[in-house]
Amino acid sequence: MPDAFTVLIMAAGKGTRMRSETPKVLHRVCGKPMVEWVIDTAREAGAGRVVCVVRPGDGVAEGLPEQVEVAEQREGEGTGAAVLAAREVVDEGPVVVLSGDQPLITSAELGALVEDHVAQGAGATLLTTDGLNPAGYGRIVRDGEGKFERIVETKYTEGVPPEQLAIREVNLGTYVFEAPSLFEALDEVATESGERYLTGVFPLFQADGRRVTTHLTNDATIALGVNDRADLMTAEELAQRRIIESHARAGVTFQGPASTRVEAHVTIGADTTIAAGVNLLGATSIAERCEIGPHSTLTDCRVEAEAKIFHSYAVEAQIGEGVTVGPFAYLRPGTQLRRGAKVGTFVEIKNSDIGEGAKVPHLSYIGDADVGEGSNLGASTITANYDGRKKHRTRIGKGAKTSVHTSLVAPVDVGDRAYTGAGSVIDEDVPEGALGIARPRQTNVEGYADRVEKDSQ
Repeated sequence: MPDAFTVLIMAAGKGTRMRSETPKVLHRVCGKPMVEWVIDTAREAGAGRVVCVVRPGDGVAEGLPEQVEVAEQREGEGTGAAVLAAREVVDEGPVVVLSGDQPLITSAELGALVEDHVAQGAGATLLTTDGLNPAGYGRIVRDGEGKFERIVETKYTEGVPPEQLAIREVNLGTYVFEAPSLFEALDEVATESGERYLTGVFPLFQADGRRVTTHLTNDATIALGVNDRADLMTAEELAQRRIIESHARAGVTFQGPASTRVEAHVTIGADTTIAAGVNLLGATSIAERCEIGPHSTLTDCRVEAEAKIFHSYAVEAQIGEGVTVGPFAYLRPGTQLRRGAKVGTFVEIKNSDIGEGAKVPHLSYIGDADVGEGSNLGASTITANYDGRKKHRTRIGKGAKTSVHTSLVAPVDVGDRAYTGAGSVIDEDVPEGALGIARPRQTNVEGYADRVEKDSQ
């Protein structure tokens, strides 16, 4: 493997078959733009530089991650013209040409391709496979000694000899070249129907005595190109399987992998169990020995060790060690559940800090609140945090206990070890250790039922 090599990613174009305003290579596979899959693979394989070739104004450059160089293709059509657009930013050494719409290329295969190219002292190396249905692909024709001779395109089979159509080995459109000779040869490649094809350099290399060789892969999935939404579904399925298998080999148990979605940037600790119907999205991070699901969705959440989350939905929430959530809880952005806290059935929490060991067991809304450690909020406790103009915070002290149907009208403080009476509307602070009751005295009207019945006759 050379100390550094350059990767050129062909990323230009809207992709009209996607039927979308989003550029094709920015469509997401398992939560990550497909071109970013290719970029990450290049970096993992050891690329010193990654350059994406785009068209001016096509929107691709704006969607690329940082530290990716951009070369604009301002003229010409075809893969050869796209590579020529990067001439000014490519140095000496090996240049790998990849497609931005082939997200399943692996770093292991890319590294092996470059190593093979260098070991053989080749001027160009093609990635090939014999594990696909070859229909429509360029067939690899070899000479009597088994060496690469040429590519025969078979998109249109009329006039192609049967012995060439019988060839199983095909070109996958991924190449390694030596930089100076690549651009020199491309200058000499004639256009066909207005397009300059990259494959036109191979006869020129051979005529000039430069070796053209191949690297055969057994992983045919890396050849998948995404041209429409159906292809995108196939890429999603294959990538998802890779992701889940990778986590499983790292010690994660999946009870229903076919119904589980784990996006590309998710991390999961060993001995965690993921039940059926779970969606782990964005940058969600789950620590060791957790139980997630069934049928829970976590987006951009951090979950610490030994937490348990059942039938719940959480977005940008911090879920501490040993916390229990659900079933049917909704954690909104800004929620922090500290060690050992419990959030139960039909509870919604937003922008609130629930202290260590505190409990919100059921049927409550807690918004813009700080709840002290060891507190217990009774069923149907709510914080009335919005006065029609501004949001206000509620503060509940350590060891406080609210009774059922308590409304806390913010801004309000409930002190340490304080209580509230059932059905109270608390709009004034409750001192430490006090009982806050705010409800009218009960009045019983004798004979009321008799009067109602009489009036209805």
